[in-house]
Amino acid sequence: MKYENVISGHFLSRPNRFIAQVEISGKEETCHVMNTGRMKELLLPGAEVFLCAAKNPERKTKFDLIGVRRSDGEIINIDSIAPNKVAGEYIKTLFPDAKLIKPETFFEKSRFDFYIEDNRDKIFLEVKGVTLNIDGEARFPDAPTERGAKHLYELIEAKKKGYRACVLFVLAMKGCSSFAANSLTDPKFSKALTDAKNAGVEVFAVDCKVFADEIFADAPVPVRFSE
Repeated sequence: MKYENVISGHFLSRPNRFIAQVEISGKEETCHVMNTGRMKELLLPGAEVFLCAAKNPERKTKFDLIGVRRSDGEIINIDSIAPNKVAGEYIKTLFPDAKLIKPETFFEKSRFDFYIEDNRDKIFLEVKGVTLNIDGEARFPDAPTERGAKHLYELIEAKKKGYRACVLFVLAMKGCSSFAANSLTDPKFSKALTDAKNAGVEVFAVDCKVFADEIFADAPVPVRFSE
């Protein structure tokens, strides 16, 4: 996934989940934050951030905040739209024989990120973006998410109906040796992920190479499940 017209600035503050104050070329700007997660360990005063100019010139905020440089120099992509686009590019690696790839597809009353068909299976794939790194392990979520657990139980139902059911965690960063559910922050999601695995839902994680103006899937990451 490639961005156009990316500029850099420095993070100042985040008045609410949706906006941030950023210094750009010596001027303070109000920017739209492309992720409602907490990201308190990333959005620190003075941190270098990366922004795209809004395509709509009439919009109140002129820029979208899409990335931040961590204290170790690594860039983390925080655009919540990016994981699905990265996954769309990565699907052929996960499912080499895919002959049909359809985004945003309903199953009963649920809507999953992708529906895929190959010569053997009908597959539902749900995608989750990950930005949290705790001591070298990627974790999701960084805030409680009832919706996230709901998606996993919906995948279990799809599996019971004969579909191949999968979830892909897209780590919008490098530097993590494993992935696990963030059980301290959201024990219900952690249990749901373990329940899904035990029910036959396939759980994948992949890290990404991230640049100021680009992100793409790189290498599979092992998934660790809580007992």
